[in-house]
Amino acid sequence: MSDEIQIDTDDLERRMKGAMDSLRQEFASLRTGRASASMVEPIMVDAYGSMTPINQIGTVNVPEPRMVTINVWDKGLVGKAEKAIRESGLGINPQLNGTIIMLPIPELNEERRRELTKVAAQYAESARVAIRNVRRDGMDQIKKAKGAGMSEDDQKFWETEVQDLTNKNIALIDKALEGKQAEIMQV
Repeated sequence: MSDEIQIDTDDLERRMKGAMDSLRQEFASLRTGRASASMVEPIMVDAYGSMTPINQIGTVNVPEPRMVTINVWDKGLVGKAEKAIRESGLGINPQLNGTIIMLPIPELNEERRRELTKVAAQYAESARVAIRNVRRDGMDQIKKAKGAGMSEDDQKFWETEVQDLTNKNIALIDKALEGKQAEIMQV
C-alpha cells in the first residue's frame, strides 16, 4: 500500500481557470452597445495567404464611446478586412475612409439585448460543462488511486477537494454571467 497518494489539484485548477479565461474572452466579444477594441479580436482576415487576427493587420482604436476604428497598415488588405467584419456576425456595418475602417456601434434595441443575454448564458453553460469535465477527470484520478491502494479517508478528502474547486469555479461563472447580463441590459 502506498503511503500518500496525491491527486494533482493544481492541474485541475489550471484547467478550470482556462475555462474561465475562455469565458471572459467570449464575453468580451459580445457587443453591449459600447465600443470596445476586444469586440473585433475574434475577427480573422485572409492576409498574405493565411488567416490573421484583425489586430495584427492594423491599429484598433476606440476614439468615441460608440466608435471603433481600425487603421489598416496595408492598403491592399482594407477590402479583405472590411469583408471579414461584414461576415463576422457582429452586426456592424463598416464605413471606409481611406485605410481607416470605422465601425459605428448602434444602440441596441430591447429584443437584441435579450438575444445577447441568451448568447451569454450559452457561453456560461459551455464553461460550466468544461469545468464539470475537469471535475470528472479528477474523480477518475481518485478512483484509479483507490484501486492503487488509497485509503477511504483519503478518497473522501480528495473528492471533497475536487468538488469544492468545482463549486468555486461554477460560482465564479455564475457571477460573471450575472454581471455580463446586467451590462447588456443596461440602457
